[in-house]
Amino acid sequence: MKILAIDAGNTRIKWGWADGQRWVRQSSVATSEAAALGTALAGLSAPDRIVVSNVSGTAVRKHIAAALAPFRIEPLWIKSTVQQCGVRSGYGDPAQLGSDRWAALIGAWHLFNGPCVVANAGTALTVDALSGEGLFLGGIIVPGVELMRTALARHTAQLGLEEGRFTYFPDGTADAIMSGAINALAGSIERMVRFMMETGEGTALVVMSGGAAALLAPHLNARAEFVDNLVLEGLACIALDQSA
Repeated sequence: MKILAIDAGNTRIKWGWADGQRWVRQSSVATSEAAALGTALAGLSAPDRIVVSNVSGTAVRKHIAAALAPFRIEPLWIKSTVQQCGVRSGYGDPAQLGSDRWAALIGAWHLFNGPCVVANAGTALTVDALSGEGLFLGGIIVPGVELMRTALARHTAQLGLEEGRFTYFPDGTADAIMSGAINALAGSIERMVRFMMETGEGTALVVMSGGAAALLAPHLNARAEFVDNLVLEGLACIALDQSA
């Protein structure tokens, strides 16, 4: 089955074309340039199924729909649900969970089939706990590195938005801000790993994805796997499940 999967996030609209067994092409456009998606997809042959996660609002949805119109296939706009593809939701109201987080959980379960902490590091960092039985236990949302840096620059008189680097003992303001942001985000992930251990869920694998994952991964005191475009992996699983 040929699948076109689209993950519309706050910063990028990522897409992948799969032949049912592997990704043939993957790419992205900036969410701010969503109108360009049609041009990006123009060279693709028609898929059998189109599946979309959109957390960027109605205007972006309209651009995606316009880009997909030439395929003459009704897209599946996914929403979080109680159970899907072997994953069950423990959210108080499952429908409130972002479709990207839901797809990422499904992708992690499909790839690793065990207890995971699913960390998607984009504009925000989401850190979600998945049990060894495929139960989504809950998760947290933290501002990402750039949001933290920008917030400090905007709301303090003495802290400008300057490039910094991570060091153990920062001796300059820019490095202190960058190191603080990375430590805060890495700590959020590590605490979720610890919470799973303390509540009897065992040692969880950290499954990382997102544009800032490479920045955080070297600073984690946890076993981690990086999966490029984890949301797309989950969307492909959903598309195959819908066709069964």
